Amino acid sequence: MARVALSFKSDSAKVMVREYLDAFIVAGLASLFLITFVIRTFYIPSDSMLPTLQQNDVLLVNEFEYHMHAPARGDIVVFKPPIASPTDFIKRVIAVPGDTLRVSGGVVYVNGKPLDEPYISQAPSYELRVAGYGITVDAGNGPQPLNPAQADVPPRALWQAPDRVPAGYYFVMGDNRNDSDDSHIWGFAQLRGKFAAGPLAQTNAAAQFTGRAFLLLWPLNRLRVLH
Repeated sequence: MARVALSFKSDSAKVMVREYLDAFIVAGLASLFLITFVIRTFYIPSDSMLPTLQQNDVLLVNEFEYHMHAPARGDIVVFKPPIASPTDFIKRVIAVPGDTLRVSGGVVYVNGKPLDEPYISQAPSYELRVAGYGITVDAGNGPQPLNPAQADVPPRALWQAPDRVPAGYYFVMGDNRNDSDDSHIWGFAQLRGKFAAGPLAQTNAAAQFTGRAFLLLWPLNRLRVLH
């Protein structure tokens, strides 16, 4: 009887060990798949997203999400900018295709309604309007349209209306509004395809939204889900 009991315990232990090993292997393979095809880390190189994100923060970015649906207002996105850059940019989506947009008196208006923006460090000091098949900015020297040679402002044929963000384009801004290299300088962020305008239009560079930043991972004392 004692030998039978010992044998039973030994077999049970082997089964338990095998089950744990199987679980670890599955978890490891799932993690490898996520890291390879779905999730990447992104290092914050500048102060353009203060106070939401600080320089040297490390984020997790979902690279698969925008294969399932389009970017939404408020998303914090990682993307290929329409200007020469060794790295992707990270900004917040403010206006999506079909939206109207203006910035007036330090307030951002989308579709005629002021945005509630508790995440910004300070109100924008410039005026801006999407109108006349372009983007016009007044930084204190009078309204000036962004030059399609220097900014991704697509040709008129790609607009569905003169005062609405065209299909496939997004207006993005840094939360640190007055110290951010964003759409008020270099035009729209383009979802995909060859850049329609701006300095990369004559190159082979392709536009891309890499993904949505969803978790501030490091430092640990600031660990949180991003909104």
